[in-house]
Amino acid sequence: MVSTSEIKRGMIVELDGQLQKILEYDHQKIGRGSAQVKINFKNIRTGSNTVRTFQAGAKFNDVRLERQIVQYLYNDGDDYHFMNTETYEQPVLNEEQLGDVRYYIHENDTVELITFNNEPIDIEIPPSVILTISYTEPGVKGDTATGATKHATTDTGLTITVPLFVNTGDKVKVDTRTASYVERAN
Repeated sequence: MVSTSEIKRGMIVELDGQLQKILEYDHQKIGRGSAQVKINFKNIRTGSNTVRTFQAGAKFNDVRLERQIVQYLYNDGDDYHFMNTETYEQPVLNEEQLGDVRYYIHENDTVELITFNNEPIDIEIPPSVILTISYTEPGVKGDTATGATKHATTDTGLTITVPLFVNTGDKVKVDTRTASYVERAN
């Protein structure tokens, strides 16, 4: 069992018989009442998001997950194919299961596959990745007092906000937790 004081972003718990991934949580203390925790969940199987509020100290069923290193091979429509580098098994995850994680992986990338009862449910990626800018408007110099930004599309289809000096073809480091530009990469 896991209480609300022990939860973390990305943790998977069982709630109402469904596997739920914790996307965000907010601890709220209201005047005279007891503290509450507002949690944003993503259903692992259906991909639907829900927000629920619990009393501080509420407990959730912890889920025993298995992890294995896999290589991303290719996507076929909504299905993303991976390969276990030791057993050569090829698990498949769909677009709903991956969510926005699909914007941070390239073919042949090595990631961690999370399984529950031998069923693939999610992948775990590093906190930051390097992506190539496939399109952005040219930066126009002007009388900006602070760092001006513009929109850019990466080679994986992710749209992010970048500084004016970033051009098409540049490699940039992107924070996978916030989908934000970190720095220019080599």
